[in-house]
Amino acid sequence: MQTRAGGDEGSGPMLQRKESFSLLSTSEKWLFSRKRKQRKRDADSLSLCSLDINEPSSKRVKPLSRVTSLANLLPPVKAAPLKRIGQTLQRSISFRSDCRPEITAPRPWSRQIAPPITKRRDSKLWSETFDLGLGHMLSSKEIKRQEAIFELSQGEQDLIEDLKLAKKAYRDPMLKLSIMTEHELNQIFGTLDSLIPLHEDLLSRLREARKPDGSTDHVGHILVDWLPCLETYNSYCSNQVAAKALLDHKKQDHRVHDFLQRCLESPFSRKLDLWSFLDIPRSRLVKYPLLLREILKHTPNEHPDRQHLHQAINMIQSIVADINTQTGESECRYYKERLLYLESGQRDLLIDSSRILSCHGELKNNRGAKLHVFLFQDVLVITRAITQNEQLCYQLYRQPIPVRDLEWEDLQDGEMRLGGSIRGAFSNNERTKNFFRVAFRSGGQLQTHCFQASDTFNKQQWLNCIRQAKEAVGSEESATETQTAAPCSDCSVMDLTELTLTPVKT
Repeated sequence: MQTRAGGDEGSGPMLQRKESFSLLSTSEKWLFSRKRKQRKRDADSLSLCSLDINEPSSKRVKPLSRVTSLANLLPPVKAAPLKRIGQTLQRSISFRSDCRPEITAPRPWSRQIAPPITKRRDSKLWSETFDLGLGHMLSSKEIKRQEAIFELSQGEQDLIEDLKLAKKAYRDPMLKLSIMTEHELNQIFGTLDSLIPLHEDLLSRLREARKPDGSTDHVGHILVDWLPCLETYNSYCSNQVAAKALLDHKKQDHRVHDFLQRCLESPFSRKLDLWSFLDIPRSRLVKYPLLLREILKHTPNEHPDRQHLHQAINMIQSIVADINTQTGESECRYYKERLLYLESGQRDLLIDSSRILSCHGELKNNRGAKLHVFLFQDVLVITRAITQNEQLCYQLYRQPIPVRDLEWEDLQDGEMRLGGSIRGAFSNNERTKNFFRVAFRSGGQLQTHCFQASDTFNKQQWLNCIRQAKEAVGSEESATETQTAAPCSDCSVMDLTELTLTPVKT
């Protein structure tokens, strides 16, 4: 490898000041010019040597394995709180962005520092782990069934390792170093400790059922006996909204931020932040139905395991639905407790009675002001995000709008006039994109609000949620009118507590 240009400079014309160049002789000028060219070639050589060219270009590099989450496959709509809570906690539906860190080209004269070695989690297949030539031949369908069973077992092992890592590498050091108090850490990590022995139990059962050749005949009965233990997830998932809010707040402390950043840059993290580790149990929970269906798909009809697998799938669906309901109610209650009212007239019984939060997120009005909008099951609430007593709260910006009185309209790009004037027609077209309008009548007067979403996708999600909420209110009112012979004078608020919005597929 060639040395850096100019490394042997120490005397001669190369050290003369700029104004002395005219005094150089012809031979000295030629020598100076040759050294300048050599320095340029050395710099070019350095830029090439800074790249890692020790390995042949034809070498196959195994991609970095990382923990996957089914939440990445789901649209960020508050139709199913548990399935979507991973994305909602990270950013609500209008917070999505395609921002990427700026990538700058390496300077040829700078020394390239090798990136830290990231711990890899190799993906394992059953057919690669066990010897298949032990005296019996398996059909392709049976091999796929064994692969699915092995994936279930391997997923449990990976989950246990990640939960232990979150405790050992994050919680314990922060407590020992007094970076956070024990109370704060308990709120952020919740009941994570109780999940470890639960999954160790399932992993132990699956390994005991595995025969010496690596194959497994029956898993259905194991799952039927074990699945009721997942009710422990109720408290863990219900705590996630408050845990994420506290973690985001504590990141403003430079000690917490520095510690988490160092962990993120360490090999053990696999480039996952703390919240990714804390969200892994929820991701695993919503993946169980898919894993069991995959095993059932490759199980022959005459196999005695099919009955138990059908029973296990029904059980996990019921458990996930129950946790989903409780998680959604917990999230709804969390945000209702953080609403601030400027006057008593802003309080609405529809807010107090709501147990479902359809969606929420940051929107802008036509003047560019940032608002945080909540769509509960019966009412739309427009707020401003403020900080009070070191907590993020939401101050009501306008009077709550009942969903039954709400009208909405999709505005075409460029149709919106910014700032309430005609100047919007001549402004940058990017500023007039992704607007929609909501309107309602109050006291005989029509009131409107224009909102701008972050992109077209988020605008469509908002419109889908509003439309679904309107349809739900209309169907509930129709059912009430059909079943009730006379109006109930004691009921001023419609009960929609059992209503669940269907997921929006985009």
